[in-house]
Amino acid sequence: MLYLECTSGISGDMMVAALLDLGADGQTLKRALASLPVDGFQIHISRVVKSGLDACDFHVLLDEDHENHDHDMDYLHGGGHGSGHHHARHSQGDDHDSSHTQGRGHVHGAHAQHVHRGLPEILEIIRQADMTERAKGLAEKIFRILAQAEAKAHGVPVEQVHFHEVGAVDSIVDILAVAVCLDDLDITDVVIPRLCEGTGTVRCQHGILPVPVPAVLHIIQEHSLPLTVTQVEGELVTPTGAAIAAAIRTTGTLPERFFVKKTGIGAGKRAYACPGILRAMILETGEIKGTGTDTVYKLEANIDDCPGERLGYAMECLFQAGVKDVHYTPVFMKKNRPAYQLNVICEKKDVPRAEEIIFRETTTIGIRRMEIERAVLQREVREVETSLGRAAVKICSSGTGRWIYPEYESISRLARQHGLSYGQAEQRVMREVSDTL
Repeated sequence: MLYLECTSGISGDMMVAALLDLGADGQTLKRALASLPVDGFQIHISRVVKSGLDACDFHVLLDEDHENHDHDMDYLHGGGHGSGHHHARHSQGDDHDSSHTQGRGHVHGAHAQHVHRGLPEILEIIRQADMTERAKGLAEKIFRILAQAEAKAHGVPVEQVHFHEVGAVDSIVDILAVAVCLDDLDITDVVIPRLCEGTGTVRCQHGILPVPVPAVLHIIQEHSLPLTVTQVEGELVTPTGAAIAAAIRTTGTLPERFFVKKTGIGAGKRAYACPGILRAMILETGEIKGTGTDTVYKLEANIDDCPGERLGYAMECLFQAGVKDVHYTPVFMKKNRPAYQLNVICEKKDVPRAEEIIFRETTTIGIRRMEIERAVLQREVREVETSLGRAAVKICSSGTGRWIYPEYESISRLARQHGLSYGQAEQRVMREVSDTL
């Protein structure tokens, strides 16, 4: 779970920097960006100090033909907002990594600044990128949100949108970088309680516009993003930042209880009367130590007229389908008939398949289905070296102790290899594992 603290707004470069600071792989990112059929840029990843805090900085450096003045405060707001230089002080020993993409499909030359890409061209760029399908899907989702907002702002169909903000090289790089980093961190849930925005006006390709600019306002409205307007003069939420938030936000509420596993801080480029950082945290919920809880389904069926061979085969099929557990319990049914009760434990998504197998492979005509909550120990399976060879062991822990259980398949294999009984092999593995874990 990712938590974004957008008290200074959100932009594409801030988001990429925060994800890199959380541990997203920089080499994976550089490889993806180097595969883009787009030229005219380099990336620069470094450490900077913003409001006294150490932060990661992700900078898309554009050549003269592609510069859009996005970080030039005089261009954006006129006088009184500084010279447009990056006000964050670079710390000593910065990692000045950079990479240059090789253009493979677009001609930019002296008239590159007049190229306004539309959504079809951008989607083709995504398709050619060296990214996972999940990352490509997220990048496409972000761009579609942006395109829909621009189409609404200008009163034209999405297919006819050709605009500077999405077509700009740095926006393409920022959005694809966000998708790659989120995929690399395997983020599935994102908490964004609110977006903080400034006031006043800002200059863009279409002239001087009020803050929030129309594209941001349409995204916020369409996707029900909570907005807090601050007294800061300037644009804190960019269209790219708003589209990213809309695409990835799954909830606006933090869990009642959670553990912060890691914190990342991404630096912004614009100098405003606020810290200019995006703080991101990776959270874990539930009990990290001791027992946790989860919800599973229990399927039951009483069977009194089915041969044992069929019951054994049904169990094999159920395990192959991915259920968590299968067992039979001897019971006496009406008229004192001896029978078996089939018990299956599985996740909700596996219920339809499990029921199909039970009806197909046994003679039952009814299945009892129950949703149940269970307490479970924290567990992990490790491969360990022993004098008999490699063995898999399950390590379970709670707040009061730890238990080690060798996996059956490993012990039986080692026992056969060394001519030992199962008990002898198990005892030796347990003794050696207990000394090392």
